[in-house]
Amino acid sequence: MSLEKKNLKVLVVGCGNMGSSHATAYHTLAGFEICGLVSTGNSKVVLNEKLGGVYPLFDNYEEALELTAPDAVCISTYPDTHEEFAVKAMESGCHVFIEKPLADSIEGAERVAAVAKKLGKKLVVGYILRYHPSWQKFIELSSEMGKPLVMRMNLNQQSQGAKWTVHRNLLKSLSPIVDCGVHYIDVMCQMTRSKPIQVSAIGARLTPDIEENTYNYGQLQIRFEDGSVGWYESGWGPMISETAFFIKDVIGPKGSVSIVAKDAGSAGNSSSIAAHTKTESIRVHYADLDRNDHFTKKDTWIDLTDEPDHQELCNREQRYFLKSILEDIDLTEPTNDAINSLKIAFACDESVRTGKIVMLSLA
Repeated sequence: MSLEKKNLKVLVVGCGNMGSSHATAYHTLAGFEICGLVSTGNSKVVLNEKLGGVYPLFDNYEEALELTAPDAVCISTYPDTHEEFAVKAMESGCHVFIEKPLADSIEGAERVAAVAKKLGKKLVVGYILRYHPSWQKFIELSSEMGKPLVMRMNLNQQSQGAKWTVHRNLLKSLSPIVDCGVHYIDVMCQMTRSKPIQVSAIGARLTPDIEENTYNYGQLQIRFEDGSVGWYESGWGPMISETAFFIKDVIGPKGSVSIVAKDAGSAGNSSSIAAHTKTESIRVHYADLDRNDHFTKKDTWIDLTDEPDHQELCNREQRYFLKSILEDIDLTEPTNDAINSLKIAFACDESVRTGKIVMLSLA
């Protein structure tokens, strides 16, 4: 089927925060045509009104897939549906854009990747930071600080109302250090380009409002083959502190690189989706000393002119999705990266639950 002269028909499944942003991209960008919006609740109605009330609405995914015959499916549902929905889409002849994580198990993620390869379908996982020029620069500058690297990152979210409802629902599938952690584990792997060899992690259940075998606060540590180490912290809920919810800091022998989100990192923004990707400024510190052990260089500040907001980042993801289809781009490497970051995150989850260090054996 050639898409050179026609729009890509996309079925949007899941109409919450991310599904709404991706649907907005399809609605506004050239080359796309939404053929239906799917959700089990009222979110599809709200989204449709936002987009002009012009799209067919469905409660049932399988029915929508059969009736609309899409070229592609965008999956932004809860993680426990990702594997099933992605496989059904590809077996129906569709390419797939899927929000992270790829699945709620390693076996599920590997199955989705295997089906995409077998059927020759494009599979793009929504690792939004890979499309952010400031994060690309952050990774580049951090890679120049020598080895080993010390990588310090977190994203704590103080949530209430509808956002706490979303977090409670997410916790039925995955912990915060898996659901959010895959982003920052992926960043750490890009910075070091070294093999992760072991992880350890801790977690705490801070509310009776979630199931007994779950935890809504977690912190992980990763050790890499080159001696680099990294930690990531993530907590969700009404009790979470906003004092230090946004830390993105890398230290190496030659100095340090930090994202300083002066406004996005301020109190009251931890639950804002827009604040999670905003950088604003990058501070570079150099460790060079003179004969008196004083610094020879002043810290430099990098304010990039290309600072896309959350919607523009979603637009860029979808442009790449279309490009991967039209130009038949080989997506094996980013898919493998998505699976490996998920393996590391699940190893961290295992460490929380067992209290033990977990050794890794990644390809």
